[in-house]
Parts: sequence; C-alpha cells; structure tokens
Amino acid sequence: MAVDSATDHVVTTGWPSPFGVRTRLIASSALMLFVELALIRWTGSNVVHLSYFSNFVLLGSFLGIGIGVLRSGRAKRLPYYSPIMLGLLVLVIAWKPVTVNRGSSSSVIYFTSLNTTGPPVWVILPVIFIAAAVVLAGPAELVGRCFAELPRLTAYRFDLVGSLIGIITFTGLSFLGAPPIWWGLIVTVVFAVLMIPRSTGISGVPGRRAVATALSAAMVLAPLLVMLGVLFKESTKSDNSWSPYYKVQTKQYTWEGVPLLTITVNGVPHQQAIPADARLQWEPQYGLPYERANAGKQPKNVLIIGAGSGSDVAIALKKGAQHVDAVEIDPRIRDLGKALHPDRPYQDPRVSSHIDDGRAFLSRTDKKYDLILLALPDSLTLVNGASSLRLESYLFTQQAFESARDHLNPGGAFAMYNYYRETWLIDRLASTAQHAFGHKPCVDKIGDGLQQAVVTVGLTEQDQTCSAEWPGATAETPPPATDNRPFLYLFTDRIPSLYLVTLGLILVAGLVGVGIAGGGASYKRMRPYADLFLLGAGFMLLETKSITGFALLFGTTWVVNAIVFAGVLVAVLAAVEVTRRFKTPPVKVMFAVLFGGLALSWVFPDSWLLGMPVGLRALVAVLIAFLPIFAANVIFAKRFTDTADGTASFGANLLGAMLGGCLEYAALIIGFHGLLIIAALLYVGAFLLTPKVKALAK
Repeated sequence: MAVDSATDHVVTTGWPSPFGVRTRLIASSALMLFVELALIRWTGSNVVHLSYFSNFVLLGSFLGIGIGVLRSGRAKRLPYYSPIMLGLLVLVIAWKPVTVNRGSSSSVIYFTSLNTTGPPVWVILPVIFIAAAVVLAGPAELVGRCFAELPRLTAYRFDLVGSLIGIITFTGLSFLGAPPIWWGLIVTVVFAVLMIPRSTGISGVPGRRAVATALSAAMVLAPLLVMLGVLFKESTKSDNSWSPYYKVQTKQYTWEGVPLLTITVNGVPHQQAIPADARLQWEPQYGLPYERANAGKQPKNVLIIGAGSGSDVAIALKKGAQHVDAVEIDPRIRDLGKALHPDRPYQDPRVSSHIDDGRAFLSRTDKKYDLILLALPDSLTLVNGASSLRLESYLFTQQAFESARDHLNPGGAFAMYNYYRETWLIDRLASTAQHAFGHKPCVDKIGDGLQQAVVTVGLTEQDQTCSAEWPGATAETPPPATDNRPFLYLFTDRIPSLYLVTLGLILVAGLVGVGIAGGGASYKRMRPYADLFLLGAGFMLLETKSITGFALLFGTTWVVNAIVFAGVLVAVLAAVEVTRRFKTPPVKVMFAVLFGGLALSWVFPDSWLLGMPVGLRALVAVLIAFLPIFAANVIFAKRFTDTADGTASFGANLLGAMLGGCLEYAALIIGFHGLLIIAALLYVGAFLLTPKVKALAK
C-alpha cells in the first residue's frame, strides 16, 4: 500500500510481488510495448491481410491499453486473462494461417483481393483485433495499478522509461535477426516475474498460499508454454528466417535443368533467384530497359533499386554494365541472394551492395548513372506506425521520378517494371514519368490479366527507342502520386469503403469495450478529461506525421522507424522531466508554442528539407518534428499532475490515441501534410476544454 499524492488516500494494489512499485511499473510498461510490437510483426507474418492492415493490430492494442488502465482501479485479481488469450491467439493463427494463392482478381490492388488459404478476412481480422485488445489490456492493467501508488508525473516518467526499454529491446532483436522464439521467451519471463507471486507474499495459511502460487503459475505458464511450443516449431524450420520486415521462407529446386531459389515473405510469393540467361530466355521483357534506353547502347553505370536476391543485378552484368550499385532495403533477402543465387552477382567486383531505402540513397549520393532501374519494388508491407504508407510508397511519386532524372548522365534513362492487375495503374506510372521528364515514355505490356509492364523514359526523347508510341493517360487515369499523397494504388480521391466500414466497427467496438470494462461508470469517470482525450488524438497524428516525414527524408527502413519511435518517447520524457524539475510557462503559453510548432511544420514543407545537406536536414527535421510534440506533452504533464482520477485521465488519453489512429486515414484524402490541420483542430478543442484553474498555471 501507499499514499497517492494527488488524492491523499491509501491505495492497496492487491499485487503480491517482491519488487518495488517502480521496478514493476518499468517492467510492465516494457512488456506492454514489447508485446504490441511483437504482435504486429508476428501476426502480420502469418496473416497476409495484416500486411496491408497492420494498423488494425495497433488500434486493437490502443483499445486494450485504455481498457486495462481503466480496469486497474477496480480489478481484484491479476490479469491472468492476458497470457491465456496470448497463448490462444498464437495457437489459432498457427493452426489457421492466411497465406496467398496467386489469383486473377482485378478489383483492387492489395492481396486481400486474391485467393487465400485460411479463414476469410471478415472472420480473422475481428478475431485478431479483439484478441490484441485483450492481450494488451493485461500489461496495461499492471501499469495502471502502479500509477495508483505513485505521484502522477513520477509514474508517467517510469512508464516512459519502460516503454523505451521495450522498443530498444525489440529493435535489438530485429537487428540480430532473432526468430520469434526469443520474443516469446522474453514475454514469458516478464509475465512470470510480474504475475507469479512468492507464496510468502500471500496472506492466509501456508497450504493455501502454496495452492494460490501454484494456481497463478499454471494460469500464466500453461498458455505461454503452448505459445513457446508453436514459436519454437516455427523458428526451427530450416527454410524459415526472419528479417526486420518479414518472415522469409526459401525453397531451392531445379526446373528444366535450371537451379532456382523461390523466396516467400509473410506468406506471399515474393521473388525468384534465377540465372540471367534463363531469365532472359523465359521472360525476355527483363531485357527491354536495356533495349529501349540509351539507343540500345550498353550502360556503363547502373543503379538498381529493389535489387532483392540479385537476379536484376545479374541481368545488368549480362548486359555489359561496368558498375552496378545494388540497393535493397531488406538485409536478409540480400544475404540470401548473396549466398544462394546461382550467378553469384553480389560476389562480382563490379557490384556495390547497399542496404538502404532507394529514395534515401538517391538523396544522399551525387553519383550519376546511365540507367536507373526500379526492379519490381513491392514491399508487401506497411511502415510500422503509419496506416497507409508502404515501404516503397515514396519511390513512385512525381518528386521521386524527378530525383531519378537529376541523377542521370547525359543520354541516360530511367526504367521500371512490375506486374499489375489494372491498366490505369500502368498509365498512372507512365503519366508520372511524363510529368517528371517532359515527354512520353516507352510503355511495353506483356501478358493478359496480370500484366507485366516495362516503363522506360530517356533523359530526353532522343535517349529512348520505343517500339510504339504510348497513347497517353486517359480521362480515368489518376494524377501522379506526390510526396504528400504517396498512395500509388489508390484509384479514387476517397477513402475506400472497406476502410470506412472497418474503422466504424473499430470505434463501435471501442465504445462497447470501454463501457463493459468500466462497469458502466467508465464514461462518467472520463468525462472531466475530454481535453486529455483530444490531446491523445492530436499526439497520435503528430507521431504519424513524424514517422512519415522522417521516412521521406531519411528512408522507410526499420532503423529510421525505430529511431523516430524512440525519439518521440525521448521528447515526451524530456517534457515530463522539464515539468517535474523546473517552473514551466503557463498552459496558455505552452499552447501558443504548440500552435507555433504546428505552423512551422506547415510552412516548412518536406521539399525544402530534401534540398538540404543530410546533416542540416536532420537537425532542422528534428526541431520541426519534436517541438510540437514536446510542447503538447508539457501541456499533458501539467494537466495530468492535478487530475483527481489518475487512471481515468490516463485511460482517456490512451483512448484518444485510438481515435487519432483512425483519423490517420484522412491522409488518403488530404495527404500527410493535411494531418497537421486535423491535429490543430484537436488541440484547439483541448485548449477550450482545459479547466481554467490556477493549478494549471503553475
């Protein structure tokens, strides 16, 4: 038990543990963030729908965290439901994974539209959403119990420290390529340490204490041991390995006497490592960029973005390239190609390999090329923390094509190829090339239904040789994607109905879940904290804008993503420490700083930053991104300090973040820059709803 400094009454946690409250809070917060990240990665690797709806797990996690914090004040037992649900979820997904069978549907451009194995999307996604909420509610409930034992900002401070530890730990495992068995072991150990009490810490006769301890151990360990069994089986399969983005599966075989390597990621057939001679014999279109560009002359210097396992690199060498810069975002796929590609292109001294985002590589190099090639760059996954941004999204904008143009030697050319189901998509890419280069490109289409298209455009019209003139974009062709709206596969200027229905159901589930978890009093408890709810929603939009902005400026790699996540938490922690240790300006002044930071972000577009040297770009980007985040969290810290109900106010803020996660999808209409307007409106509402009391002016 302890005395709550804000409410001046003794609280009892009913949490028999040998550890102090600060240790428990840090461990619970670290567990909460670690489980959230692990769930996003692991479920996405086994349920293909989540490759394009990863935000689904994130929103479910936010709902669960908010419910768990709200439950913490009235729960009589530790949240044993959390490890039980985690074990069940892993078992169900392992039993019925959802993988892709290549199909011919042409209705929409994401793999949910293809033939898949396993449960249908309308069954598996609600199951995962609800399960994620239940799983995350457990660690959140433990966090909420600790909040009741500490002063507000002290609790928030240690919560942030634990969150940073969770992110850093998971990032470290990603760097090491650790399989999910290691994720499971860490989760099991922390759950056991936090939730299996020592028998001496339980009141009652010795026999009952021993029984209580054994029962707790069974409820925690039994489902988690099932989870570990599933993860061990998956992690020890010889054809499975893990990159920072995918579960990678490989298969080697021989067809018509030719050695082949097939690579599948997250249950989706991704690419094949094929000898250059065989590739050009079976699919001669892979040689078209070299025929259409440079008037058929052999390019000396070639840049390949999306080099993958090396087949496109091998073709470039076959076509006489004297040097190839091979850029691939996924280190595991590159390493598989380096070890297993039949032609061994990465061992060739003419090849320089780079693990990087293609757009970021272009922004950092002054080299010029005779041919720049986008070689089937299709990531099959979203940037973590951004609802609609794929790893390759910033490669297909008009500004990206203009950047490629600026890196061409005189007489050079830019080309791309991939498989597409929609003619309008091919025309959109060709139209983007026309806008960037000022003349029509060469467009070659191969096949029916699922077409492979090769788009080649010379630096000037004389630097390309087309077999026929591309007729041009039609009235139905969408305009080029831009850095602000980098949604190549979005046909209309509206949010797809599937997203709207899904988000509507998520919000309904959130309303119902909070009402049930709070025993009917949740909304009454949170009513005084509507401003904190809006602060949470606005913060989520600021975080999304930071993630997408840094992805554009420095690459969509997992390293950049992890640094931004950690940087946001460091900015929040800095705001808390400043509020705890120093006399900060009144809330009105901090709101002025917040709105000034939003205005700075609005008038200082990413295009200006892209023109700066990398060092200066990083400095200015950090200042612009983290100033409003810092100001917003000083406001939150000052307000949170004086709330009468710590768990209800913190829960309201977390549930507001869930609303912000839904509002992210507005970027499909107004672009990522437009999210600043929505964030500003939310903060205006928070300002108007902030209680005007002297305590907040301290």
